[in-house]
Amino acid sequence: MSLDPVLVMKGQDPMPNTCPPASNGDSKASWEDSKEIHENTGATKKPKSPKPENAVTIAVSSRVLFRTEKEQIVFEQQGIEEYLRYQVEHENEPFAPGPAFPFVKALETVNTRLRELYPESEELFDIVLVTYNHAHVGVRLINTINYHNLFIERFCMTGGTSPIGYLKAWHTNLYLSADTEKVQEALAEGIAAATMFMSDKQIEVSETQLRVAFDGDAVLFSDESERIFKAHGLDKFFEHERENENTLLDHGPLKSFLELLGKLQKKFYAKGHRLDCPIRTYLVTARSAASSGIRALKTLRAWGLETDEALFLAGAPKGPMLEKIRPHIYFDDQMFHVEGAAEMGAIAAHVPYGIAQKYPHKKSTNTSK
Repeated sequence: MSLDPVLVMKGQDPMPNTCPPASNGDSKASWEDSKEIHENTGATKKPKSPKPENAVTIAVSSRVLFRTEKEQIVFEQQGIEEYLRYQVEHENEPFAPGPAFPFVKALETVNTRLRELYPESEELFDIVLVTYNHAHVGVRLINTINYHNLFIERFCMTGGTSPIGYLKAWHTNLYLSADTEKVQEALAEGIAAATMFMSDKQIEVSETQLRVAFDGDAVLFSDESERIFKAHGLDKFFEHERENENTLLDHGPLKSFLELLGKLQKKFYAKGHRLDCPIRTYLVTARSAASSGIRALKTLRAWGLETDEALFLAGAPKGPMLEKIRPHIYFDDQMFHVEGAAEMGAIAAHVPYGIAQKYPHKKSTNTSK
């Protein structure tokens, strides 16, 4: 199965039970169709956005939050002027949800719970919509956000220039995009980031609990152990892990995001909500528990971090486990695992970091992580 971060795979199932019908560029759904919804919700006072320095800031590209495949084809085949004209002509047709949409909705669910428990706190998720689009396209994006009843007040429309400098100004803690090069730029600047893809299958996810799953090496941890595996094979990898069992792994690009999730989880625990916490985290690694798992667990413990669940698969496929977890997002540094997750309908994002980008995983090869 191949995934394309630019063009949506044809035949994608619609997002189940998340929103009223919307347009992916092919339907005639319009902003007027949702007029009654907005009239009914318009009296509800929207909460204030937290200050960026206090929030957990998630920057999301419009191309992963919404489905924009037809618009992308117009841009690629007919150029920027025709693209802008098309967007203005269709600005009352809201986009349909993209792969990051369930994740963003889950973030808002967590924020609702946090505001109930801590009305004055600004330790909340704050979503910033990032797009290369010209400001003219902003009308359609705002219409779409209102149509889907999302709370996104911060926009960054760069008119074709790189958004990386703006990400730093927003104190961004996670960046999700369809552009692998920009994701790599963000990672190089120390910003947790991943590439998201449209898939032709998507399972339903929880509407009451945010579920985030992480791979281990080159995601939460550095790629140190993966380098040993790639250079010297599995036996040498096991030997290296045994010899370094009490030596902490260095941090990887997504460690800081797990840390922030853990900090918010503790706010729920402090109010007696450990068992019904609306955030749940998972470690899903191809490491073996007995031979190499202990170092990973000791590293997390030394960092003062934990995941609610840890799955050591010893090289078994991750897709079936992720199908059971039903995460809103799963982070992995190997496209092999991202594609395997997508085949099962799980939402997965690629972290283009570490030695695995130089030596892509092959199906017939076992893996350390």
